Amino acid sequence: MNLFTDFEDRIKNALEQIDIIKEKRSELDFGRVGPERQTHVGVDRARVHVIAAAGLLISGYALGVFVGAPVLTIMTSRMPRKTVLVVLMLVFTLGNLACALAPNYTVLMIARVITSLAHGTFFGVGAVVATSMVAPDRKASAISIMFTGLTVATLLGVPAGAWIGFALGWRAAFWAVTLLGVLATLIIATLVPSNPADSSTISVREELRIAARPSVLLALLMTALGFAGLFTVFTYIAPILTRITGFAESAVSPILLVFGIGFIVGNLLGGRLADRHLVRTLLGTLFALALVLGCMTFALHSKPAVVVFTGLLGAVAFATVAPLQLWVLQRAGGAGQSLASSLNIGAFNLGNALGAWLGGLVIEHGPGMAALTWSAALVVLSGLIVALWCVRLEQRRRDDACDDPTFATG
Repeated sequence: MNLFTDFEDRIKNALEQIDIIKEKRSELDFGRVGPERQTHVGVDRARVHVIAAAGLLISGYALGVFVGAPVLTIMTSRMPRKTVLVVLMLVFTLGNLACALAPNYTVLMIARVITSLAHGTFFGVGAVVATSMVAPDRKASAISIMFTGLTVATLLGVPAGAWIGFALGWRAAFWAVTLLGVLATLIIATLVPSNPADSSTISVREELRIAARPSVLLALLMTALGFAGLFTVFTYIAPILTRITGFAESAVSPILLVFGIGFIVGNLLGGRLADRHLVRTLLGTLFALALVLGCMTFALHSKPAVVVFTGLLGAVAFATVAPLQLWVLQRAGGAGQSLASSLNIGAFNLGNALGAWLGGLVIEHGPGMAALTWSAALVVLSGLIVALWCVRLEQRRRDDACDDPTFATG
């Protein structure tokens, strides 16, 4: 998937010219890359293959997250989880410091890769810590609140990063993120409860065995497919809005704010619903995501309708986060939760990478940009099929357990 070679010179030149916010957005929200990136990386906006190639930049960071999640989780499995969070935040902070001091493109990219490696483990372990601090019927809500922090950081960080970049230069934005990293490290060290007993007591082989359970692997697959559908569209949302719907470029950021508001609402709502009925919420949110993407196809040429569907897309897409994460945690159980949770964060980002790649294929070699939404809906439907399969296997497992005489007698 490392397909940057053909566009290396173009990307290097773009790094020198790009607005700071396009470069810093991914740092301000711990790795997410802004959907407007694809319209700024290419020098010639009229050539559609440049848009598709620039989408690969998103794949690069996302794949770094996917690789780093299991490796760092295993390496830190013997450490208390609070210590892991502090160490990972230090890695994030030092990575951004290295970006601020980078003398050339190569050092900058290495620093970004190092930062990306910590992403999956941080949110994976963070989800386990969040669920351990609340009652059993509030676990999904705890996950959704944690990820809502990510959204708020994005909504506030993007304009702040833009202002810093325009006023003080691109390195200043990395320095700002470094300072935020120091502050976040201090907050975690001060406010997250210490529990030395929460480190893993099982072997690496046992952790890997738990992660390799069919139920866990299928759960990771549904996560990857669900978010691949989202990012098939969201990676290219800026050119969709400007080239198909006809918005001016200045309108893209306000529309993305609508997406962000939908993100917050959907994320919190998904957590609350998953606490009440996990399976129904899991299946219902995936179905709603496929439905919104499919119906969005018919709204692309209407400006008011596209704005509404953009908000709905944010809501239904991130309503899936808490139920997907909680489902994986339940399938792993106990000491295997940290690795499974980190792998699921990696699966979110693998979906990011797959969606960017698939969207590029649809644009360059398929029916074109207008087909992204219905193509994405088909991907999400495949994830829904996997989810239905998972639920059926779980019901069959429970039925077999009930029929087992040893189970019945205690």
